[in-house]
Amino acid sequence: MKTPSRLKVEHPEYAGTRKDVALKDPEELGDMALLLPKKQATVSIGQGTRSRLTANSGLPQPIWSGTVPSYLQDNYWWAYVHPAAVRFWERQWLVNCILFGNLVKLRDAALDELGQSITGRTLQVACVYGDFSVRFAERIAPGSTLDVVDVLPVQLNNLRSKLPASSPVTLHHSDSTALGFSDATFDQVVVFFLLHEQPDGVRQDTLREALRVTMPGGKLVVVDYHRPRWNSMRVLFEPILRFLEPFAPDLWHHQISEWLPKGVQVKEIRKQTFFGGLYQKVTITL
Repeated sequence: MKTPSRLKVEHPEYAGTRKDVALKDPEELGDMALLLPKKQATVSIGQGTRSRLTANSGLPQPIWSGTVPSYLQDNYWWAYVHPAAVRFWERQWLVNCILFGNLVKLRDAALDELGQSITGRTLQVACVYGDFSVRFAERIAPGSTLDVVDVLPVQLNNLRSKLPASSPVTLHHSDSTALGFSDATFDQVVVFFLLHEQPDGVRQDTLREALRVTMPGGKLVVVDYHRPRWNSMRVLFEPILRFLEPFAPDLWHHQISEWLPKGVQVKEIRKQTFFGGLYQKVTITL
C-alpha cells in the first residue's frame, strides 16, 4: 500500500488557519471516496494552481488537485470532481439525453457562430462532456489555436484523452474567475453550459474575465439554460434543477446581460432560444 500523501488543507470553519491531514492516494480510495462528506475542505497541492499543458501531455488524475472552489466541491462532487464521476458521465448519448436530444443542435449553434473555419486565437472556458471540444478543435483553421481552461485537472486529463495528439489545443489549469491571460488576448471566447453551475458572484466574475480577455471586435458566445416558454416545462423542470443544479434557476429569472460588468462597452448582444426556450445562445460582440 502506498504511503498516504500529505496535503495542505484549508477549511472555512477554521477561520483561515491551516491544518495538515493525510489523505490516501485516489487509486486506493476508489469509489469509497464517494462516501466522504459532501462538505469538503479546499485542497492545495504543489506550487500553485496554474499550469499549461499541450493536448497530448500527461496529467495526474487526483480526486482533488489545485484549489477546488467550494461551490463546485459542495454541489458537483458527484458530476465533475471525482474520477469515477468523470468515467460515468463521459458518454455522448448520456449528455444528449440530459439535454433532451439537443446536444448536437446546441453544440453546432455555438460553433457556427464562429464559422466553419475559425481563425485567430480562441478560448473555451471549462471542459465539456461529449464531443464539443473535439468538434471545436476540428474547426480551428491552420495556424490558429484553441485554448481550454478548467479548474479541475481530472477534467483536463479527460479532455486530453479525447483529443488527437495533433490538435491545435493547449490546456490550462486555471479558474474561470482568474484566467491569468493578458487583456484582449483572444479573438473569440466560448462559455458552454458553465454559468448555470456557478453562484451569482462567481458567474459575474466569469463573465468579467471572459470579456476582459476578448479583443475589441471579438465575440463572447454563451450557451446555457433559459426560462422555457411552456408552463408545463417550468413546473416539471424547475424542482429538478433546484435539486441537482441549485444555481441554474438564476438563468430562468435573469438575463445573462444582467451579470455583465458595469460600464462594459459592447457593440451588440444577440439572443437565440432553443427547445421551447429551455436553452439559449447569447452572442456578445465587443
